[in-house]
Amino acid sequence: MRAARLIKMVLLLQSRPSMTAAQLARELEVSERTVTRDAQALSEAGVPVYAERGRAGGYRLVGGYRTRLTGLARHEAEALFLSGLPSALREMGLDDAASAARLKVSAALLPSLRDASASAAQRFHLDAPGWYQEPVTPELLPAVAEAVWDDRIVRARYRRAGARDEADRELSPYGLVLKGGIWYLCARAQDGFRVYRIDRFAAVTVTDERFVRDEDFDLPGFWDARSEQFARSILRTEVTVRVSEAGARRLAHTGDRAAAREALERAEPPGPDGRRTLTLAVESLDVAYGQLLGLGPELEVLEPAGLRARFADAAERMRDLYG
Repeated sequence: MRAARLIKMVLLLQSRPSMTAAQLARELEVSERTVTRDAQALSEAGVPVYAERGRAGGYRLVGGYRTRLTGLARHEAEALFLSGLPSALREMGLDDAASAARLKVSAALLPSLRDASASAAQRFHLDAPGWYQEPVTPELLPAVAEAVWDDRIVRARYRRAGARDEADRELSPYGLVLKGGIWYLCARAQDGFRVYRIDRFAAVTVTDERFVRDEDFDLPGFWDARSEQFARSILRTEVTVRVSEAGARRLAHTGDRAAAREALERAEPPGPDGRRTLTLAVESLDVAYGQLLGLGPELEVLEPAGLRARFADAAERMRDLYG
């Protein structure tokens, strides 16, 4: 533990001209007294750490000292490619590895380039979770992530959506996906590749047995295909509507974008009133009511009759409310 901290301290000092005891204590998550003791230990070990006294003082390396401890370990190199996803790294338990990797890269750069990581971090940030929801980290995510990184088979108990009972699964975990604040596992089961929600795992055991990864497996391509398949699978019914030009522009923002695009492409040209009649695939009539009602007078429901009656009733109540 202390050896790792001493190495990190050397890398910090190597990547910056100087650092105060308070800055080092904050980076190393120790007290300033511990920083003083560590600096003395490094000096006794032959690392030229120089302490400057006074209010503006701090610690620095003398004579352009360079450590050879900048080689990236495999898990650090992998974490480095995810360094633009700080919350995801933290949830997978890889934030320490990413921090060490960034320090090693910074230490290896020319002095004029050492602020590159801070400069990039101030110009780009990815906030994966969606609005209006509190992101919850699945308790078993770090164990699943460990299996993904090491290509280890997992044995798990999984509960499917709507099911009461849990089923045993033996999986080869290929990759993780963070979608709208929800973590998914793409894994190979006995009957092929499947997608599992991490928060539906009741138990996960990472075995010592490794699986041979299919080199042809493409995680982004697989996810895109499954996402499209899932989106289409839940569009189980259709409604017929007439939309204005403004309604047509806003239609894609009310529900499934692909369904809206296809409906508009199949629709006939606008009539004299500028409206187009189109058939739209929707998840259910209840979902369609909630989604399409937001278009107000820019959309008129024609079929089915029951949904049209609900819109007419909503219009009557709106008229009574606003006079």
